Amino acid sequence: MYNINWNIRFKTDGKAYSLQTVASIDIECSVDNLSDTAVITLPEAFMNQVFNIGKEVKRGSEVTIKAGYDDDLKTEFVGFVQDVVNNDSSLKIMCEDALFQFRKSVKDVELKPTSVSKIAQLLIDQIDPSYKLVCDYTISYEKFVIHQATAYDVLKKLAEETKANIYFNTEKKELHIHPPYIEKGGEAIYSMQQNIENSSLEFKKAIDRKVEVTVEKTNLAGKIESFTTGTTGGDKITLKVGSVGSADLKKIADAELIRRSADMYEGSIDTWAIPFVQPTYSVKIKDEDYPEKDGKYYAVGVTTSISESGFKRTVKLGVKLSVNG
Repeated sequence: MYNINWNIRFKTDGKAYSLQTVASIDIECSVDNLSDTAVITLPEAFMNQVFNIGKEVKRGSEVTIKAGYDDDLKTEFVGFVQDVVNNDSSLKIMCEDALFQFRKSVKDVELKPTSVSKIAQLLIDQIDPSYKLVCDYTISYEKFVIHQATAYDVLKKLAEETKANIYFNTEKKELHIHPPYIEKGGEAIYSMQQNIENSSLEFKKAIDRKVEVTVEKTNLAGKIESFTTGTTGGDKITLKVGSVGSADLKKIADAELIRRSADMYEGSIDTWAIPFVQPTYSVKIKDEDYPEKDGKYYAVGVTTSISESGFKRTVKLGVKLSVNG
């Protein structure tokens, strides 16, 4: 029988504070979201004493959540406190990863020409130069305008227009920008018959998912340019983007096509804390009943719930990466 353990530490104004008692911890991570979030729920009172953490834990406090079985702890979340709220006889500490710091305003500027990596580095230089940019998505812009925006607004626009996976590794102080399903963080192995508690997966074959993607832009001369890929006669998807480089329309179209038409699982699996898994992991699925579905799938999102009654993960899967070897 495993014992569930956790270690939650805050740092405020250089002073550390450990939280000994919690009712539950809920963490949501996804490469499709710009930020990872965590909610730490405390009982309003413990041993007949009301919690008073206002001095030790407040907006902007750094937070690290580690958890595991039998004192074998792994880092589950690193970020900052967004808010502390009273809710239904409990106290909730709302946390966000490094995107919390990037919700600050940046200077107005017109960049011409530029690229995704140059724009992201400009944001880092203004918000916190100690962060490192990890970018292998070479999308260029003929012109990019920042006007009355936060760094978050700019990153959101880049994600929407380029279809890049944009996320932070707060522990390593890294901002990641990648084409979809490229970055590989590790590997986890699951069996439908052994270590998956529940499954809502539905296998989708590429051959049955005909999609035609068109990416459209207006160039600096005011003329419309476009690139189309996929299957003629399939579901038509049209994306309108800013003045990205003409050659990069294809990259954006290909990225969206992968999201919509590759062999993939739609849905999720409910598992336990072991094996450890995060978004960007390759998840190896074994199914004795349907071996044709065996393979490695990209972990798009992971929701983790921790309390004295259990330690569970819900893993959202995406495209099929390969057949099991």
